[in-house]
Amino acid sequence: MGRAGVTRQTWTASVASVVFVTLAALLVVMPVPFVAWSPGRVHDTLGSLNSQPMIRVEGTRSFPTTGELDITTLSVTRADSRLTLPEAVLAYWLPNRDALPRDVVYPPGKSAAEVESEEADMMATAQDDAVVAALRAAGQPVTEHPAIASVTVRGPSHRRLMPGDLVLAVDNVSVRTGDQVGELIRRHPVGDVVSFRVLRDDRQTTVGVRTAASPDAQRRPAVGITVGPGYDYVPDISFDLGHRIGGPSAGLIFATAIYDKITEGPLLSGAHIAGTGSITPAGVVGPIGGIQQKIAAADKAGASAFLVPSGNCARAADVHTDMTLIKISTLQEGIDALNQLRQPDGASRVPRC
Repeated sequence: MGRAGVTRQTWTASVASVVFVTLAALLVVMPVPFVAWSPGRVHDTLGSLNSQPMIRVEGTRSFPTTGELDITTLSVTRADSRLTLPEAVLAYWLPNRDALPRDVVYPPGKSAAEVESEEADMMATAQDDAVVAALRAAGQPVTEHPAIASVTVRGPSHRRLMPGDLVLAVDNVSVRTGDQVGELIRRHPVGDVVSFRVLRDDRQTTVGVRTAASPDAQRRPAVGITVGPGYDYVPDISFDLGHRIGGPSAGLIFATAIYDKITEGPLLSGAHIAGTGSITPAGVVGPIGGIQQKIAAADKAGASAFLVPSGNCARAADVHTDMTLIKISTLQEGIDALNQLRQPDGASRVPRC
């Protein structure tokens, strides 16, 4: 082979090496459309933060509690961050971690600020629903009313009705459902005034709203609100977790902690319990994401038992842990299971995943 051929081969090999190194470097730094899940922190809802209880109960009698009752969290790739390929592969293969398609976790087209706002709203709703579920489980009176869920900006009700207002009456007619509110509004012609009697900040007030034409039908009156369920009760229950936690999955543990605080007698009897699950005002427990990572977080924190929504049991059963994984579908089932755990050999008699 001539000298020119050797030179060409050397040049080709050098170019190939540079291309390979460049591609390899790009693969290392190039973002991929995945999100990593890993075990997050746990927070004792019966504990304190800066000498103040994380859940404060006022306006009703409360009782001492013992033990720890942990909410569990996920460590998740932020909406404004991106994983590289090696990070995604590690998340997929390492124990108690996972990599999910980004679109499954963060809907396309939403900004990081929108995602954060929605997660904060879901947490606030979970807290509100947990209060109602706990009060009902404890036998305390809760009255359901229609509530203003949202108000259209620059609509007829803007700055007159407020989200969270409980609607007691429309045109002096008592209402119990959102359908009744809508029916009474539709009795008015466009341009007429509708009278709302609402409960706001524990005070009743009457607000008049002039109807406008509905965007969907010019002859149909509208006041620019959406109505959902709301609740009236005496106790004032507030939350202070000290930092940002989003989503609905702490609802079950919030409700259990509130119930423990407002009922006499030990629910945990000094035990260290953790769990997860959304909750409705009726006390129905729903499944959540990241069950395996949350169980791992609780196990690392030293919990002896974990409350698992029944809809998550199939995935939870694959986790290696010495904790008792208790299967529940309602808040009452969780309370019953915790009472059972206090009995001799109670762990063997609770429903398990």
